[in-house]
Amino acid sequence: MKQFINTIKNIFSIQELKERLLYTFLFLAVFRLGSFVVLPAVNPAMLEDGDGSGILGLLDTFLGGAFSNASVFGLGIMPYISASIILQLLVVAVPFFQKLSKEGESGRKKINQYTRVLTIAVAVAQSIGYLATTIPQEAIRPDFNGVYFFLTSVPLIVAGTMFCMWLGEKITEKGIGNGISMIIMIGIISRLPSAIIKEFVSKEMTGVMFAFIELIILFVVVVFVVAITQATRRIPIEYARQMVGNRVVRGERQFLPLKFNSAGVMPIIFAQALMFLPALFASTFRESLEIADKIGSTFSDVTSWQYNLVNALLIVIFTYFYTAIAVNPQQISEDLRRNNGYIPGVQPGEATTEYISTIIDRITLPGALFLALIAIMPAIAKVAGVNQELAYFFGGTSLLIMVGVILDTLQQIESYLLMQQYEGMMKTDRFSGTPEAMATL
Repeated sequence: MKQFINTIKNIFSIQELKERLLYTFLFLAVFRLGSFVVLPAVNPAMLEDGDGSGILGLLDTFLGGAFSNASVFGLGIMPYISASIILQLLVVAVPFFQKLSKEGESGRKKINQYTRVLTIAVAVAQSIGYLATTIPQEAIRPDFNGVYFFLTSVPLIVAGTMFCMWLGEKITEKGIGNGISMIIMIGIISRLPSAIIKEFVSKEMTGVMFAFIELIILFVVVVFVVAITQATRRIPIEYARQMVGNRVVRGERQFLPLKFNSAGVMPIIFAQALMFLPALFASTFRESLEIADKIGSTFSDVTSWQYNLVNALLIVIFTYFYTAIAVNPQQISEDLRRNNGYIPGVQPGEATTEYISTIIDRITLPGALFLALIAIMPAIAKVAGVNQELAYFFGGTSLLIMVGVILDTLQQIESYLLMQQYEGMMKTDRFSGTPEAMATL
């Protein structure tokens, strides 16, 4: 406990880190406040309380209740995620975008601009479907009926989405962690206390012990997810001997860490964003297509085998896709060659690239299957008797996002602490170069 308190003191003793944390808390607080700002065309007293089931209930969990509140942040950051998926697919498939991705910083800025423009288009389409299918007619104020309701509400929701995107970019720039992921995480965490309370309230006196057992199992699952998320495959690296002055210095032996799950949380976010599309398609074409109603009912039920199968397949696909983007074996091989490093028993150059690619392929498959397994655990928890809201935290997307984002944020904070410790050592007399300092060496 004393070490924990000292760590907190050290965090707030670093001026830059303290400012970044305050900026992060401020931007997240603004997002949470906006989640309760209801559209002016909607009477909040007439909104129906959702049961938290289905894909819409999961989306509401991601948005911290903004979806069911008919808030100006009703779609949150989801249109931006959908636009990012589309642009990343275009980078792989379209030569124009491939060329942009290879232009360095200027190309990245252009791709970001295209993503923002596409976000507006996606937000307009999704906001129309959102207003038409999720807000009951009796909740719409009489003076906003008809087309006027859409003309006034769609721009507000689109503006709310763009503001959430701006908040995420500001968190990334001035705060700690990935801003987009932080916004999703804070929406998820905000629902956890109420989910636990509802679980205990819904149980009878004889079921309270079962609720405690559920929390213990949840803790075990969290520990397991953290362990797998942090797991790495270490490849031994040796460096050639070098001449330093008149001496031959033996090369050091190090390790190249390849994460078991190199893609992180992004495949889960991407897959979940796409899983919202079948329900949206069904609600839009329900009257014109007979099969649309069946698709909607099937993919709105997160416990259906069809939903979980498609979700698992998407996660596996996106894991390979994002790993290919995040880890470049050829670049790693070239960096090793430039630094006189090599893998024992493997020829430098193309052979090293193929060796690293083979290792990545071997660890990516079990990593993808692990993500898919965790993603379908909420369905298993619900079947076992856990209420819908708590089941979302019992694994699945919610837990993976929370663990991934929290670990990434803690690693960034730790890097600041290590850097500060290094600078502090350099400022001491021991490393100042004075005669007194040299005498102690």
